[in-house]
Amino acid sequence: MPNLQAGLRGAGIALLLLLAILLLRDGRRAVAMRLGALYAISAAATLISAAPPLDGQPWLWLLPFQVLNAGSPVLFWLLASALFDDEFAPGWPHALAWLGLTGVGLWMVRGGGHVAFWAYKAGTLISVGAALVQVLAGRAGDLVEARRRLRIRFVAVIGAFSAIIVTASLFLHGGRDTPAFGYADAIGNLAIAGVLALAVLSLGPSPLLEPLVMAAAARRPEPAEPDPREAALLEALNRRMDQDRAYREDDLNIAALAARLGVPEYRLRRLINQRLGHRNFAAFLNGYRLRDAEAALADLSQDGVPILTIALDAGFASIGVFNRAFKARTGVTPTEYRRARGGRAAA
Repeated sequence: MPNLQAGLRGAGIALLLLLAILLLRDGRRAVAMRLGALYAISAAATLISAAPPLDGQPWLWLLPFQVLNAGSPVLFWLLASALFDDEFAPGWPHALAWLGLTGVGLWMVRGGGHVAFWAYKAGTLISVGAALVQVLAGRAGDLVEARRRLRIRFVAVIGAFSAIIVTASLFLHGGRDTPAFGYADAIGNLAIAGVLALAVLSLGPSPLLEPLVMAAAARRPEPAEPDPREAALLEALNRRMDQDRAYREDDLNIAALAARLGVPEYRLRRLINQRLGHRNFAAFLNGYRLRDAEAALADLSQDGVPILTIALDAGFASIGVFNRAFKARTGVTPTEYRRARGGRAAA
């Protein structure tokens, strides 16, 4: 391996490990921080195990690095989900996806042939594609401006890098024996490591820090002289939600609501995020919908109304979405909530 490529890989490994240490030190309680640290470690393992002298070797000491490398695409998907979805929580399906792709990856590097190679590349593309879809799909309802901008950059950088690496792998017989692939892999990983490390180490505000920390919306001091336009917009928004009950429309989005209020979409997003403390438009709507549903379930005069009807009337698109949101808010199911208040379990 040329000295330049070895130097690039070494720098990338050092930055990734430093990033993992910082993430675990400063935010190990947050899901995104833990996943970020794990992904940084797996990316460092990738730079080690995929180095030209070591790639595909059956040595036992290399096995932990190969395991971390093989499962890194699924970790990337989970990290993207945690960064851009405040309510994301890893579950058994994600663990099974990681185990499955890791198994295929080990099969590939330890002599699985063309079948294992194509199966692993397909799993990698699916994982990266799922991550990019997740990032783009949530942009419309994201109320955090820094994170909205980061979504596009994230997709552009990761998408371009992934396309280069996968293309090199497919058309250069795996790419590992080609110097161009080694340089592209090393430089790309170093660039990503550098961007992430600089963001974490930066003394100033960084758009990466907010979605990583996943804390409550930042509290900003009230301006000395409140903006009368903001006060008027807040009043109009409250009227739309409390009196007109616009939240009952299951297809309501922030663009449609801004149009009804006669304001630019960015102003409404900023108001809901900075003034009302919501990070996601769906969560903002669900607050009203769940309040409506709670009142209906506690009302004995509506004891005979099915829970499904109550959910749909409140604006939820399905009973499954309603049940999950209701339990997350109250800690009990709608049926248990109704029973606790003296009602029957009308489903």
